[in-house]
Amino acid sequence: MRRLAPALDGLDVAFVSVDKRYAEAVSSHRFYTVVNATRWNRLRLVRLAAQLMLVLIIERPHVVITTGAAPGVIALALAKLFFHSRTIWIDSIANCEQMSLSGILARRFSDAWLTQWPQLQRAGGPDYWGAVL
Repeated sequence: MRRLAPALDGLDVAFVSVDKRYAEAVSSHRFYTVVNATRWNRLRLVRLAAQLMLVLIIERPHVVITTGAAPGVIALALAKLFFHSRTIWIDSIANCEQMSLSGILARRFSDAWLTQWPQLQRAGGPDYWGAVL
């Protein structure tokens, strides 16, 4: 997401991460830290969802952009369902052969569903708009 930051210049942006060390990199923006969770730890997923919902209540975003994993899917779903936010999923650059499981799950909640690999682009998505490098 930090690599996308120049595209967001001049906009009111808040960042959410599972790693508080990233706060310094986006110090001119609001920053929230949430727990990391995977499908293998459902209690943490519940806690993560509660934390993300609180952030969404505070921020009430018009647009949510994420680069992945369970926190990103949950954030997109909550933002789309409860706040009618526009949502953008950008699958991780690491997924060069197929979309990640999180990416596949995010499709349902994404207004723009993107891959960073042109060979993964298909009719009906995911779309390829370039890579974030």
